[in-house]
Amino acid sequence: MKHTDYDCNLGCPVEATLNTIGGKWKGVILYHLLTKTHRFNELDRLMPSITQRMLTKQLRELEADNVILRKVYPEIPPKVEYSMTPYGQTLAPIINALHAWGIQHLESTPRK
Repeated sequence: MKHTDYDCNLGCPVEATLNTIGGKWKGVILYHLLTKTHRFNELDRLMPSITQRMLTKQLRELEADNVILRKVYPEIPPKVEYSMTPYGQTLAPIINALHAWGIQHLESTPRK
């Protein structure tokens, strides 16, 4: 369970960040949304291993944290787009650093 009191020690800001962007899928979702607005099905196709239920859950959590914006168009069928908020865009250096580190890690780690 998340807590909201992050004044416990010097590591708490890291915990707050990881509570917001941590987990198996949030970083990947944010990486895809950094450069382009996506519809739900586009995100689903970009991440074939995620279930629709988990994608919905992760998107809702990111929206609740004001990191992404969910825009619903009053059409039939409904059209929903997800994009980064200005606040979410402040995560760009972090997401890009994670991407760069991941490339280095994959290149230096022997394949099993």
